[in-house]
Amino acid sequence: MTQTRNDGARGAGRKRTADDRRGSGGHRGATSRRTAGTSRQRNRYRRALRKEAPVVVGLLLDDQDFALMTGDRSFPFDEYAVYLHHLDGLLHSLHAQGTHIAVTLFDPDAYTHYCESTRQPPDSPQTRTRYVADVTTAGPAVPYEGQHITQLRSHLAREADRRATWERATDALMDAGPCPDCDRDLAHCAFDRASHTLLRVIEAIGPGAHHVVCSLPAPDSPPLLAAVEIEADEDGEVDIAEADALVVCTIMAAGEATIRRPGGLVVRTTDATGAETVRGWSLRKGEPHPLTEAEVFSAYCTDPETGDPVPPEPGVRYRAGLPLPPPRQEHLPGR
Repeated sequence: MTQTRNDGARGAGRKRTADDRRGSGGHRGATSRRTAGTSRQRNRYRRALRKEAPVVVGLLLDDQDFALMTGDRSFPFDEYAVYLHHLDGLLHSLHAQGTHIAVTLFDPDAYTHYCESTRQPPDSPQTRTRYVADVTTAGPAVPYEGQHITQLRSHLAREADRRATWERATDALMDAGPCPDCDRDLAHCAFDRASHTLLRVIEAIGPGAHHVVCSLPAPDSPPLLAAVEIEADEDGEVDIAEADALVVCTIMAAGEATIRRPGGLVVRTTDATGAETVRGWSLRKGEPHPLTEAEVFSAYCTDPETGDPVPPEPGVRYRAGLPLPPPRQEHLPGR
C-alpha cells in the first residue's frame, strides 16, 4: 500500500508538473507576445523618450580656449574651424531629432581646477563629459534653436559677460550689511529701489523703444556695465527683458549700497517715427540726477578708453536728462 501510495503520489506529482509546465508555458507565451509587442514599438518609444532627454554641450568659445585643449591626446581636433564645423553638425543633428539642447561655456582654466579638485585625469573624454555635466550646467548657457555657430558663440559670449557682471555686482551688494532705515538688509532695499527707479526713468521719457545702459566704477577692477531693452507703449504698458533688467538693477543697487563714486545711466530712445534721442543721468547713491545736454553729448561722443572725441551719429539728438517723478512711498527709506 505504501508503494501504491508512493506511486500515486509520484503520478500526481508528475501530473501537477505537466500542468505547471503547460501553465508556465502559457505564461511565457503571453510574456513573449508582450515582449514582441514591445519590440515592435521599441524604436518609437525610445524616440519619444529621446525627445524628452535634454542634452548639454560645452563650447570652447574662442581659439585661445581651443588652443589650451589641443595638448590633450584624447582631444581629437587640431584646428578651431574644424572643431566648430563638426560641433555645428552635431547640434544640427540633435536638433533635427527634436532634442532640447543647452550650449554652455567650456572654460579650460575652470576645467583644470575641476580635474585637480576631483582628482580626475584631464586628458580623458569621460572627465570632459563629467565636467560639462557637473560644472557648466550651473554657469552661462543658451538654448540651441538651429542658429548659425557664429551667432551661437556671440550669444554665449554675451550671456557669459552678463553672468560675470551680475556676479560681481552681487558680490559687492552682499557686503552692504543691514539697511540703516529699516529692519531688512540693505541689499534687498537697494535692489527694490533700483527696480522702481528704472521704471521711473522710462515713465519720464514716455513711449518708445528704450536701450538703457548702466555703468558703475568698481575699485581695482573694470567698471560694471550692463544694458537692457525696454518697450513702452502709449498706455504706459512696459515690456522688459527681465534677465538683462536684473543685471542693470543689481548694478544700480550696488552703486547705492557700496560704491561711493557716481555711476551713469544713458537711455537711447527710438520713437514711433524712427527718430533717436539720447538722454543721460548720473547715479549718486542710487538716485539719477539729470545731465545737461552738453554733458550727454560729451559722454556719448568720447572714446571711454582713449578719451578722444568721437563724431556724433547722424540723425541722433542729444538731450538733457529729464527730472524724474518722485518715488512711491513704499520705496522711500524706512518703508
